[in-house]
Amino acid sequence: MFDLVEAFHRPSSIREALRLLHAGGRRARIVAGGTDVVVRADPEIRSLVDITRLGLTYIKRSGGAWAIGATTTMAQIEHSAALRALAGGILVEAAKGCGSVQLRNMATLGGNLANASPAADTAAPLLVLDAQVVVAGERSRRTLALADFFLKPGETALGKALLVEILIPAPPRGARTAWSFQKLGRTESDISVVNAAAGLQVDGKGVCKWCRIALGAVAPVPLRARAAEALVTGRKLDGSLVEQAAAEAAREASPITDIRATAEYRREMCRVLVKRALAECAARAGCSL
Repeated sequence: MFDLVEAFHRPSSIREALRLLHAGGRRARIVAGGTDVVVRADPEIRSLVDITRLGLTYIKRSGGAWAIGATTTMAQIEHSAALRALAGGILVEAAKGCGSVQLRNMATLGGNLANASPAADTAAPLLVLDAQVVVAGERSRRTLALADFFLKPGETALGKALLVEILIPAPPRGARTAWSFQKLGRTESDISVVNAAAGLQVDGKGVCKWCRIALGAVAPVPLRARAAEALVTGRKLDGSLVEQAAAEAAREASPITDIRATAEYRREMCRVLVKRALAECAARAGCSL
């Protein structure tokens, strides 16, 4: 693909990056780590706009929330002590499985989301964390829920705007709160065949106060399993309830058959991974199943 690229730009401001992106039209692409652009090898691309010098590489507190710059790499997330302490390190666990060491040194969080792959490893953990994304346009910025960011495979709500930041609100606190990320891939570093994330809190009697479940690679976009969440919330957590919730999550999925797995296998593995995630959350929350 690089034989066809006619211009490589390295802007020093977001405004300049947006100007170059708009000037290039449908033949311009944003690049940071480049791991997705290279793999896609889109012959339509004629100009690349490198955003790695825009000051978008950071992990910091922002009020009660966490802010992660779009060009922050998977390796930086993986090795962040602050993020290891956030929600049981669920985002760190997801980042650790995003390809090989070499890829994690290049691949960025913004790219993982903006690529809009249903199998994006960081999407499910960020969905259960109720994450938001900050998008910069030519005239203004806007913040939208990550759940509203994905439109369909390969398409987001970005348009010709630029993803600049991911915001993670302070997760619910309190005793007996736990989180889990589960991934099934053909190899340890391969793209997900199915992934799932969960978080919950139980009270002293083992009743679930709240529950969040997200699924990846089993629908056109990563999604929250709202019906499964509702099934668990307000009920005493036990093995039977976990089985029911996992089955409900699998019913919410709409997987496809492709070169990695059949739709039937994905649906069954969705059930298995949600069961594992909820069981792990229960154990970490001190709730015996």
